[in-house]
Amino acid sequence: MLRTIDVDQLRPGMYIHRMLGPWLKHPFWRTSFVVGSADIEQLRGSVVEQVVIDVRQGLDVDAGIRPPSPPAESDAAATEAAPDAMQQPGTGAVVLDASATSLSAEMERARRICREGRDMVAAMFQEARLGKIVDTSAAMPLVEEIAGSVQRHPAALISMARLKTADDYTYMHSVAVSALMTTLARQLRLPDDQVMEAAMGGLLHDMGKAAVPVAVLNKPGKLSDDEFAVVRRHPQEGERLLRAAGMDHAGVIDIALHHHEKIDGSGYPHRLAGDQISMLARMGAICDVYDAITSHRPYKRGWDPGESLQRMASWQGHFDPAMFKGFVRSLGIYPIGTLVRLASDRLGVVIEQHPESLLTPRVRVFHSAKLRQHTLITDIDLAAPQCQDRIVQIESPAQWGFKDLEKLWAV
Repeated sequence: MLRTIDVDQLRPGMYIHRMLGPWLKHPFWRTSFVVGSADIEQLRGSVVEQVVIDVRQGLDVDAGIRPPSPPAESDAAATEAAPDAMQQPGTGAVVLDASATSLSAEMERARRICREGRDMVAAMFQEARLGKIVDTSAAMPLVEEIAGSVQRHPAALISMARLKTADDYTYMHSVAVSALMTTLARQLRLPDDQVMEAAMGGLLHDMGKAAVPVAVLNKPGKLSDDEFAVVRRHPQEGERLLRAAGMDHAGVIDIALHHHEKIDGSGYPHRLAGDQISMLARMGAICDVYDAITSHRPYKRGWDPGESLQRMASWQGHFDPAMFKGFVRSLGIYPIGTLVRLASDRLGVVIEQHPESLLTPRVRVFHSAKLRQHTLITDIDLAAPQCQDRIVQIESPAQWGFKDLEKLWAV
């Protein structure tokens, strides 16, 4: 049973189902958890005045005891969605054990998050195109799901979100950038409130494209000068739409407005340079470009993940160098889906990484570079003590004529 209470009525052991008040103003990255004494102190010092508690999962105001009735079906479903979550006593933070979550299990969750995320972003774009006020607060549950997935197994959602069709690129791109921003924020060890700010900013960074005609967004050929000028207006349009929606969170708006700025001052719309660009906007620039160049677009096929990181590293003046190094560390040297050549002269795609050993991922071998023909598909764990093989270089799928390599790893 759900009950709305004042924050002053909270006691340790109560289960918060939802916080009421301005979204993204509470001090936690999850809105549903069992509170401890420290959590209550934080909440009382925040702008949150009321919360909704679930007395089936925690203490009630009057009874002071946990009811014996089992969780409702919806609660069981929520538990299943994050089976590896553990409550850290007295903090309100959900500690998730990534090692307890298999990549394949998280891939399934990631597929669902991608579907739901695509539909939600598409609905927000449609509202904006119809001249309606966009309800950005409705995106908060999706952002929490993205953050939870990244916490459990970062590679799953980031990899799955790369798989887009030309028609849904704009919407899926928003989900992907949100996941990438979350991963980078965790790598940079930002506090939880900034992680959520980065995640929400990533999800809403391209809202301004709702003001760009669909025919221009999905044009398969080169844009005319006039069309390109329209597209370049989307950061300002995004700021306008978010402010009209009541968004008063400066960081989220700044990501939308300045994710196309470059560290050397050659970006747009304001040609900011260096420290003039906020940390969140610099993060947004990296995450936006990476997902764009690794995704199939109406006018070109995406590049291999490893190849993309190499190319981005060569672009002088584009990104904050220190932050880009952090981004590479967050993805791994060989992100899932990267085509690699082994010392045995075989080609394979990276299917899973070992966080403690980024140079020795698991690879699905499928091609002989020497014979230039496919071989029996074999999985090799390069970190295994008995393995004698190693990666010698990243290869370009386009140069080998390979298409749809995702069929080898997106299982």
